[in-house]
Amino acid sequence: MVSISRRQFLNRSGLFAAGITSSVLLPSFARAQSRRVENVGLQLYTLRNELADDFDGTLARVAELGYKEMEFAGYYGRSAAQIKAALDANGLVSPAAHIQWAAVRDNLQIEIERAVGIGQDYIVIPYLQENERTLDHYKRLVDTLNGAGEACRNAGLKIAYHNHDFEFATVDGVVPYDMLLAQTDPALVDMELDLFWIAYAGADPLRYVKEHAGRFSMLHVKDLSADRKMVAVGEGSIDFESIFAHTDTGGFKHYFVEHDNPVDAFESVTTSIESVRRMRF
Repeated sequence: MVSISRRQFLNRSGLFAAGITSSVLLPSFARAQSRRVENVGLQLYTLRNELADDFDGTLARVAELGYKEMEFAGYYGRSAAQIKAALDANGLVSPAAHIQWAAVRDNLQIEIERAVGIGQDYIVIPYLQENERTLDHYKRLVDTLNGAGEACRNAGLKIAYHNHDFEFATVDGVVPYDMLLAQTDPALVDMELDLFWIAYAGADPLRYVKEHAGRFSMLHVKDLSADRKMVAVGEGSIDFESIFAHTDTGGFKHYFVEHDNPVDAFESVTTSIESVRRMRF
């Protein structure tokens, strides 16, 4: 078999031209294959249309595929008790949910009570609107995360933040993601690292994992194709096994598969869980 250099691979795949040169986009051929993801999770935003049409049936199908952990992004008009009952009926648990920044700011106690009722461990702020991506807003976000972190800790929960790509673009001389890590209290605030979006931004997840050990309790497992599109796990170029090998350093506890806009959502989540199950690290 003819081997190619890292640079040759990146050039051929188009990733080098895109500025994505991280080693996590390349396969590792010498790896201790002793571990695997035992409880594969799913960010249910992937199946938002299916849940809206048939909530209970969709959860049942997800359970049949072998998913164990559900991360919610909306509750479809159901109470915490109804959500918990639906999870229990299918042998599922929900460690986390995406809750918008405004709800955390304005209705934190309601969100805490709901999370406790469902049996969750994390409340995750998932996104900033375009007009919220100023340095002043990031400073306010730091205050929100640290303040909510105190309240969550008192309830046995933890607050977390989920990235996209925009947090890695410099704003007034500052990389916002670096600011969030530096100015939030590690004892109170965790990070949910979205592996697609950090790769899309051209940043190196392993650098962050090593420099901020223990901060990344949750991962979003979604893949990046050579033409910079989101694809099902295993259909792109991210070397997840190299990242997962740093589970202990990063503090990874939960691995949530996601695809933001799949053509066929169930086909996507089926392909993704099959790929994750084959991974060893």
